[in-house]
Amino acid sequence: MCGIAGFINFKNNSELARRANEIQKHRGPDSQDVWSNDFLALAHQRLSIIDLNSRSDQPLVKENFVIIYNGEIYNYLELKNEYLSDIDFITDSDTEVVLEMYKKFGVKALDYFVGMFSFVIYNQIENKVFAARDHFGIKPFYFYKKQEKFAFASELKTLSSLVPNTKEVNTKALIASLNYLWIPGNETIFKEFSKLPPAHYLTFDVSNSIFEIKEYWSLPTNIKNDDEEELIEKLEFEFNDVIKRHMIADVPVSSFLSGGLDSSMISVAASKINKNISTYTIGTSIEDKKIESMPDDEKYAKRVADLNNFDHNEIIINSDITDMLPQMVRTLDEPIGDPAAINTFLICKAARQNGVKVLLSGMGADEIFCGYRRQKALLYAQNYKKLPSFIRILIKSVVNSLPVKIGSRGLRLSRWSKKFISFAAMPDEQAYRMSYSYYEKNELEKLLKHDSGAEIESIYEDHRLLFNKNYNGDIVNQMCFTDINMFMNGLNLTYTDRSSMAASVEVRVPFIDKKFITFVMSIPGRYKYKNKQSKYILKKTAECTLPNDIIYRPKASFGAPIRSWISGDLRPMVDECLSKEQIEKRGVFNYDYIKKIIEDDRQGFVDNAYRIYQLLTIELWFQEFIDK
Repeated sequence: MCGIAGFINFKNNSELARRANEIQKHRGPDSQDVWSNDFLALAHQRLSIIDLNSRSDQPLVKENFVIIYNGEIYNYLELKNEYLSDIDFITDSDTEVVLEMYKKFGVKALDYFVGMFSFVIYNQIENKVFAARDHFGIKPFYFYKKQEKFAFASELKTLSSLVPNTKEVNTKALIASLNYLWIPGNETIFKEFSKLPPAHYLTFDVSNSIFEIKEYWSLPTNIKNDDEEELIEKLEFEFNDVIKRHMIADVPVSSFLSGGLDSSMISVAASKINKNISTYTIGTSIEDKKIESMPDDEKYAKRVADLNNFDHNEIIINSDITDMLPQMVRTLDEPIGDPAAINTFLICKAARQNGVKVLLSGMGADEIFCGYRRQKALLYAQNYKKLPSFIRILIKSVVNSLPVKIGSRGLRLSRWSKKFISFAAMPDEQAYRMSYSYYEKNELEKLLKHDSGAEIESIYEDHRLLFNKNYNGDIVNQMCFTDINMFMNGLNLTYTDRSSMAASVEVRVPFIDKKFITFVMSIPGRYKYKNKQSKYILKKTAECTLPNDIIYRPKASFGAPIRSWISGDLRPMVDECLSKEQIEKRGVFNYDYIKKIIEDDRQGFVDNAYRIYQLLTIELWFQEFIDK
């Protein structure tokens, strides 16, 4: 796991590459180096995981090729033995396997890789660049292309710091970050920069500036006809197989452990390969739990750890959120209003202090197995829409009159009910979009100063096209497919990469594996949600390794006490950063509407905590990346 950057046809390629190494040093503290010629400079920051010897430092030069690579190819030994037995290797790294596979198969080499990656290969003889990103976008790849100039990096801050005149804000991306709390698709918060889409590669002929981007893979959408018992048996095999793949490393591999189904399954399976596995969980104070109405994850995590004799570590979130939030804004590059990024950073930081370089995460299971509340809510909405209209009107009236907080105690059921009522009567695609949107269209138009109707409609159309693209007739898999391509890629993988690498830790995501997801997305939706159980088939598979109170415990999100923060520690920062003077100085938002959002939240009848948190995040982002 590392960081990469490159600059082509700039006057000062080598200087820019050296500065990129400094900016991204946290991604690879073990070594940094630059390779350059008259046309380009390639920078690499190394976090040594496989073949710790300095011979595997990068950029790696072999014959007439240069490679810089960020990621892990979990089947690299198989590829090496099966296809490259005649090659004279100079390292024991997966980096060299990637290079040799490309030399042998060209673009088709990507079909063989199982792992996470962003890499660039430069052919010195042909003066051509080839770059690729993994199948689900686990590893980032930002780029800038203008005329003959081309630049790329693992982090957006690297490019925005080094490429001049590139600070114009992408309004559509800003609106999307308000609506979802994150930026979907391949746009970035800056107009001049883009993301290489997952499962795509690019080529750049440096001599004549010919630039192309092409897709190399798409998720198969064929559904299996196996019965339930056959699917459970196959799922158990595929799960154990993917954990075995993800344990390959020349350093110890540890695991996140929340005490929920996904991380518990991974930790237990990993412990069968490494009996001395260490696990890490995040804890919250009693007062924060009360305000947030949060479950006691620490209790469940400790139970799993005790049952399996894990070396278990618990990190309690303390009250320095006023210092942490600006730091996370810098870390995340773009305005992301999900405080789970803070949890990830704190766990990774504690693990790194204990000498850990690799952590396994249960991310992705909810997306592919129908584990989110919003997915379940859309299924409930199917029945809600069948109720007579007068009954729905009555229910809506009662729910909308409920408070979301009494005193300092949060009312979670009331929050959920209000959210459900807001979208339950809508058509499926619109309802699903609204289930994780934080504004309706008219609210966004009130919030923003400029005419934003066309941009909002473009955001909605992107969602419509994706939701209706595959699995029509299987609403469960339609939601899963949408989440894989939007929520998982735009939010979860983005904050996980940035937060973990800020602590110089590699996070591996076994559920987000090409072979595993291909199998899981062939399972009919009726086995993912059955008998009112989300993740039904995964839970049945887990019954042979986990106790029922862990498997069937209430759903708990990997969140943070955001409502406690907004009403407590962050309140002075909210008042300062979202003041009339500051908002009007920015010229983006209507202050009166922001004032209403804050007042409604403080009165306790509307839960606007995430709206306020994201508005605060956006203002801090402007201060960090625009004002400076």
